[in-house]
Amino acid sequence: MSTAALPPADLAAELAQVRARFDAIVSNTPGLVYQFVREADGSVAFPYLSDGCQALLGLAPADLHAAPGRFLELVLPEDRGSYLDAMQASANALRSWNWEGRIWVDAWKDVKWINLRATPHALPGGAMRWDGMMTNITESKQEQQEVRQSRARLAELSAHSDRVKEQERARIAREIHDELGGNLTAIKMALAMLAARLNGIGIDPTLRERTDYLDSLVDRTIDAVHRISLDLRPALLDLGLVAALEWQVREFDKQAGIETTFSYNQRDMGLDEDQSTALFRVAQEALTNIAKHAEASRVSVKLARLRHYVSLKITDDGRGIRQADRAKPASFGLRGMVERTRALGGTLTLSHAPGGGTVVAIKIRHESTGTEATIAG
Repeated sequence: MSTAALPPADLAAELAQVRARFDAIVSNTPGLVYQFVREADGSVAFPYLSDGCQALLGLAPADLHAAPGRFLELVLPEDRGSYLDAMQASANALRSWNWEGRIWVDAWKDVKWINLRATPHALPGGAMRWDGMMTNITESKQEQQEVRQSRARLAELSAHSDRVKEQERARIAREIHDELGGNLTAIKMALAMLAARLNGIGIDPTLRERTDYLDSLVDRTIDAVHRISLDLRPALLDLGLVAALEWQVREFDKQAGIETTFSYNQRDMGLDEDQSTALFRVAQEALTNIAKHAEASRVSVKLARLRHYVSLKITDDGRGIRQADRAKPASFGLRGMVERTRALGGTLTLSHAPGGGTVVAIKIRHESTGTEATIAG
């Protein structure tokens, strides 16, 4: 038996049951369930508002029915543009209206974040109706804000830690070079004087061998001191990033046995000491990763100062990096590179090089009044 065949009394009872079920569902739905209509002349109305209206907006449904324009007044002035733009975009494309924004709830003298999701329906005469729901997302937004602030504080701490470590590296490198290097040089000179005096008298060949051994040991120790101090902090960093990278590329080529080229477009990159040091450390880590994992035969390092940013690009022809490699729990080298770059306000991207291999591209925002120069070096 169809609904149309029911007597009026039974039909009314059936409709009442449907309405009761609908109200029960809506009453247990968090947020505000509503219908919103915008007429062709721009006037608006809320044909339906659930009881969640009071809890979400601080307005009784009857109040918003009587003055539907009050909802737009609730939206903070700085968010009204995005609200209206999202509504118009939904109407134009007949796609879901999704919007997040802030409202002022006068009843509690407080600002709330709300999320609005509604489905559009075109009505005769150019009018539009949306059926949807609004929910309170204030807690979620506050948590997001706390996470962003926590990340910002962590980034500041990481940057500070890096600066302190670099200062300590520089101090230790100077002490090793000056104190140990000076003492070893004095020992070297004393050994040379002793050897010269021993040459004038007849001595046991074994003593001569011991003297030569000590002289050779001092030479090796001086080399080790020089290497360790350079590893801690290359003195060439005091001459700028270009000079330091030139040295690093030569050392990498020699030690790793991988043909490596370096090019740049300006000697002066316009970076301060912290920025130069951080970018140098990123390059060092990238080259270390190539030596350990890439199985590459050629590497190119390109540094450029452009109008709006400084760019460092390191390309190898190795086996490439897989997504699984990036997600490894112990991939601290890559994470350190990302964090150092982020602390500089820059970006680091990994991509596949043409023909195989990996491209590590770092960009640091930098304003320059000069023009782009041709890559040289």
